[in-house]
Amino acid sequence: MKELPTPTFPFSELGLRAALWPAQTPSQRSDAITVPQPVQPAANEAAGGISVTWARHLDEVRAAQRLRYDVFAGEMGARLSTPVEGHDVDLFDDFCEHLLVRDDATGRVIGTYRVLTPAQARRVGSTYSDTEFDLTRLRDLRQRMVELGRSCVHAEHRQGGVILALWGALAGFMNRNGLDTMIGCASIPMWHNGVTSGDAAASIWRQLSQTHLAPIQYHVQPRLPLPVHRLDDSLDIEPPALIRGYLRLGAKVLGPPAWDPDFNTADLPMLMRIEDLPVRYRKHFLGNPAD
Repeated sequence: MKELPTPTFPFSELGLRAALWPAQTPSQRSDAITVPQPVQPAANEAAGGISVTWARHLDEVRAAQRLRYDVFAGEMGARLSTPVEGHDVDLFDDFCEHLLVRDDATGRVIGTYRVLTPAQARRVGSTYSDTEFDLTRLRDLRQRMVELGRSCVHAEHRQGGVILALWGALAGFMNRNGLDTMIGCASIPMWHNGVTSGDAAASIWRQLSQTHLAPIQYHVQPRLPLPVHRLDDSLDIEPPALIRGYLRLGAKVLGPPAWDPDFNTADLPMLMRIEDLPVRYRKHFLGNPAD
């Protein structure tokens, strides 16, 4: 196995708000997007025995955090530093809206996303993605940009319906609140065929950099880069299913992957804009074709 770098870099919080969001004029502030209240999304209809809601109470957030812990720590072996045993909890959770998919038969949460709105990103001082990447070139997008994170689906429900339900609710949320851009870190496990290495991630990055790279004005840099130049990037391997889904929705990769040593993943920075949704997905999620 080729050696990965030791995560010794600091992430300074000094001046984050000033660095990430330009000062607003009074007229800009009057038009600022307010924090959306959790609402029942259009996708909150039973579909194949599942329903979608936004968490309204702490116990519902805790259910999502338990699912995240089971998937990330139990299945993926992530090393989670959490204040609540058996739950994946971090400082961003209190500022996020939490989207839940439930199994109608059992009431159990089987899928989740968390959504950090522009207004709440201001309050916490950054996005999670800012801790992994230098997002300076996205500065002009932030006022209408949400961050998607902590996506996971229960192992018994990964046939596609759950993630489509989540995406439908997210599209409706974006449309209702006048938001047009989504970013996030899409993870690639740092193992392949039973061997821990970054070769799979390096190979996926090579492929996507040739086919799905964003324009240069949106490129970002990882704070702890995966050393792709020292890895075997010649593997013929497909990206994980979630990344393939993002690409079908018109998402772009913003740059090379970062290494997340706690989750033992390589994380690709991705951006998706509502205007780039293919017509068939606009009809499916929003009920109207592209202009």
